[in-house]
Amino acid sequence: MRSTLSAAQRRDLTTLVAAHPVLADVGRRFAEAGEELALVGGPVRDALLGRARPNDLDLTTSARPERTLEIVSGWADATWEIGIAYGTIGLRKGDDHLEITTYRSDVYAASSRKPAVAFGDSLVGDLRRRDFTVNAMAVQLPGLDFVDPTEGLDDLADQVITTHGAPEDSFSDDPLRMLRAARFAAQLGFEVDPATISAIRSMTGRLAIISVERVRDEMIKLLVVPEPRRGLSLLVDTGLAELVLPELPRLQLEIDEHHHHKDVYEHTLTVLEQVIALEQADRSESQAEPEPDFVLRFAALMHDVGKPKTRRHEPDGGVSFHHHEVIGAKLTRARMKTLRFPKDVTDAVCLLVELHLRFHGYADAEWSDAAVRRYVRDAGDQLDRLHKLTRADCTTRNTRKADRLRRAYDDLELRIAALREQEELGAMRPDLDGNAIIELLGVGPGPVVGQAYRYLLELRVEHGPLGPERAREALLAWWSEQPGPGPRAAGSGRR
Repeated sequence: MRSTLSAAQRRDLTTLVAAHPVLADVGRRFAEAGEELALVGGPVRDALLGRARPNDLDLTTSARPERTLEIVSGWADATWEIGIAYGTIGLRKGDDHLEITTYRSDVYAASSRKPAVAFGDSLVGDLRRRDFTVNAMAVQLPGLDFVDPTEGLDDLADQVITTHGAPEDSFSDDPLRMLRAARFAAQLGFEVDPATISAIRSMTGRLAIISVERVRDEMIKLLVVPEPRRGLSLLVDTGLAELVLPELPRLQLEIDEHHHHKDVYEHTLTVLEQVIALEQADRSESQAEPEPDFVLRFAALMHDVGKPKTRRHEPDGGVSFHHHEVIGAKLTRARMKTLRFPKDVTDAVCLLVELHLRFHGYADAEWSDAAVRRYVRDAGDQLDRLHKLTRADCTTRNTRKADRLRRAYDDLELRIAALREQEELGAMRPDLDGNAIIELLGVGPGPVVGQAYRYLLELRVEHGPLGPERAREALLAWWSEQPGPGPRAAGSGRR
């Protein structure tokens, strides 16, 4: 047992509290009110690991939520009560955000999707009910006493994720902890101990009682850690992925000796790693660390999920996956709908999945300017992400092929940049707007205006900017060819 802080670790905790004067201040306020307060969980763990100091600080207290509001009233710059049913009061003081939660334990009934909240009466009791030992350490405020009743410091040194007591009991109390084990393994770079993994494998079905929103949010947290592969692999290996993201384990396609193709599952994880590397590279030295791009990362994870449904064995021994990008986009949309992602996030991810193969036509034969414009138009505001996903999708070990694809995409980006400079490519619109179309054709608002607008937009894509005069001539020619006498008469009257 090594549950004693080293001098360096004690300095790290002291530095953490000193970096956030609000902690000593709020600690004094609670002590003067006769209540206990402690910094707990992630901030303590990360400080002991020598990691970045957080601006979001988690605290636990003996005070009930209403009492917490009384103590911080007039001192906090702002408070919010969105989590008060679970004992949590949020507040902002200067640049710091604090969440102060009453000592508690969350317990799920056998069929409940929501925990029954029971408030506790001691810090040690609260810590013993937490998910993993490395998250069950606290620093009491304002005195800075270190509290570690589950020997989390030992597990921190051993770099292992484990529960206090039987993992089955912990996962029964809150099945979401099984997903959290995968997330913390990836986030911290730790191993999950064998007994905990065994419990997860035997209890995956218990996850069904957790609300979809909590599962979704935990998946997001996993994907935005710096290196999510370890956590995703754990989800697949334990069977959890079959419940939350079944498309991922289905990528483990059987490969026989007669029909060869790359390991789609391993390829997918490599593409994910490569888009993360491109995220990191896409910044200047003066910029702060970029925010993780969940849309890009989830698109990388889902980009080939259409392959299992489209796999065909070819006579020459190869394997084809025709139109897997279209099928993949549909599967992705269905999964994101099930997980209740916002529509704009779903649309962005699905567009990237659907377009991720478009570039390969360029690599085989140079596109016309019209084809480049269509690529930009179809990608819309996802073009930068599409650049990264397409580049990351090259995982071949054939250096000659990889170099050829890289040079081809370099060339495509240069052409896009040149056309953008010449033609305002990023805001591609027809040369005439809706009002001009109505005026020219002598019609009122309605479907025909939309048809005319799309016709002019297609001309814009095909030929570049026409200018108003040529656009009017082209539109009148198109209008004269529409069926019925009305369009011809209306068009001729507006020349």
